[in-house]
Formats: sequence, structure tokens, C-alpha cells
Amino acid sequence: MSTTSPGFETRLLLEKYQVVVYLIAVAAGVGIGLTNPPTGDWLDWLIWPLLTALLYVTFTQTHLGAIGQAFGDRRFLTVMLAVNFLLVPLLVWGLTRVFVDDPVLALGVFLVLLVPCTDWFISFSQLGRADVPRAIAATPLLLLAQILLLPVYLWAFTASDIRADLPIGSMIGAFVLIILLPLLAGWLTDIGERRRPTGPRWTERLAWLPVPLLAVVLLVIMVGHAPRLTGELAMLWPVALVFVLYVLIVPWIAEMAGRLANLPVHARRTVAFSAGSRNSFMVLPIALALPGFLQPAVTVIILQSLIELVGLIAYTRVIPSVIR
Repeated sequence: MSTTSPGFETRLLLEKYQVVVYLIAVAAGVGIGLTNPPTGDWLDWLIWPLLTALLYVTFTQTHLGAIGQAFGDRRFLTVMLAVNFLLVPLLVWGLTRVFVDDPVLALGVFLVLLVPCTDWFISFSQLGRADVPRAIAATPLLLLAQILLLPVYLWAFTASDIRADLPIGSMIGAFVLIILLPLLAGWLTDIGERRRPTGPRWTERLAWLPVPLLAVVLLVIMVGHAPRLTGELAMLWPVALVFVLYVLIVPWIAEMAGRLANLPVHARRTVAFSAGSRNSFMVLPIALALPGFLQPAVTVIILQSLIELVGLIAYTRVIPSVIR
């Protein structure tokens, strides 16, 4: 009798070809959005339950109940935290000071670049021959740290007039609905599964969902926002330049920090992938809660996710040959 869990073969196939799946979703979304622009705002409403589901299944695979495991390698953890929450913010602040004059666009940059990824970071780390167990162990702490620090960064980095106009109540509501509740549900699911004598059956069934759900999210986002994205490219070139420079620079910062800490090669690759991947789909609902005059921040986040996807694909080829 086979011991393979339901959907296991589908999961392996999706994980093997996930990059292709994401690229197809983006291309299809752009094509549909440009040839048949949607009417009304129903796609913006659809993205909320999709993101909620995506973050829930992602959190169930993050093993939030095992945060203590990350403390087993304090040197690695210290480098991960220092790179993501000290060196990256300094880099982002410097790049925006040089290239981004518009405070609304800068807000979008801050929202997306100041939070390390907790979903496809692990997948791309595996594709790039990094240390996946270390990545999994560190992810819950990265998530907790960004939840605590993002409000601090926004207060410190955004222009005073933008800061005064931020709809704090709506942003907190979006955070609770789309992030905190799925996080709590994922944590409770993880605890319940660990207490079951038969093992984590529910989380195993959910394990094949992140890739297709992320593909659907990408598709819906691109259908809804491709016309606006292409129409605003002339305005968005400074932030596009920031995102490209970020993708090019940040792995070297991570590598230097890893070498200074004398981390092994696969751990240094993990730090590089973590620094290069940002949590765009976690901050997107927060941006969607912004008032109309701040909505360009949404387009900035979507643009970053596209540039990051291309960058991470390149990372899987470049980082193993450079960091060794």
C-alpha cells in the first residue's frame, strides 16, 4: 500500500515547475488585462479572500509553533536579522533618497522592500541550492520581526505629510483581516496537527495549495492592474530602477555579512535569497486599504513583485556559482 499522502505527486510536480506556473500566470494576466480590461472593482474585492487563503496555507507550512528551533543557530539568525532589518533598510533609504522624489511612490517602495518574504523565499532557496532547513526555521522569526518593525520603519522613513494622511484605522483593519487572522488560524492549525496522534494530515493536504493559489493571485492582480501598470510606466521608472538596483546589490551585502560571520556556504546563500525576496503579497492588502491619492503605492508593489520574480529566477542560476 502506498504511503504517499493525497496530492503528493501533484505537489511535487507543481514545486518542480512552479517558476513556469508563475510566469504563465503573469503572462496570461497581462494579456487578459490589456486586451479585455475589467470593468468595476470586483477584482479588487476578489483579491482579498484569495490573499487570505494564500497567507493561511502559507502560514500552515511555516510551522509557527517551532519558532524556538531558529534559536539553535544564533549566528545564522543574527546575520538574517541584521541583513533584513538593519542593512536592507539602510540600502532602501539610500536608494529612495537618490532616485525617488515622489513621496507616494516612496511609500510603496518602503512598504514592499522593508519586509522579507515568507512564502516563495523557501522555494527559491531550494532551487538555488541554499540551506532550506535553516530557511524554514528562520521564517517565523522573520515574520514576527517584520510585523513589529514595519510600523516603525514607515514612521521613520515616510514624508511627514504622507505619514499624517495614512489611514491608520483602515491599515490596521486590513492587517488584522488579511494577515493576523490567517496567522492565528495557521498557528492554531499547526498546534492542533502536532497534538494529533495520527500526524499532520491536514497540513499535508494543504501543502500543495501555495503554488496554485499564488499563481491565481498573480493572475488576478495582473488582470486588474496591467492596464494601469503599463499606463504609468513613464512615472514608475525611478522605482523600477530602485528595484533593479536592489536585486543587483543586496545579494552582495548578504554575502559580505555571511562571510564576516563565517557562515557556511549554503547558509550564506539562504541569507542572499532572503534579502533578495520581499513579502509583497503580505503588504499588498495594506496598500489596497490606502485612500485614492495613495493608490500608486499598490502599482509600485505589483511592479516590484514582477521584477523580483525575474531576479529570483536569475538568482537560482547565479548565486550557486558565485556564493561557494
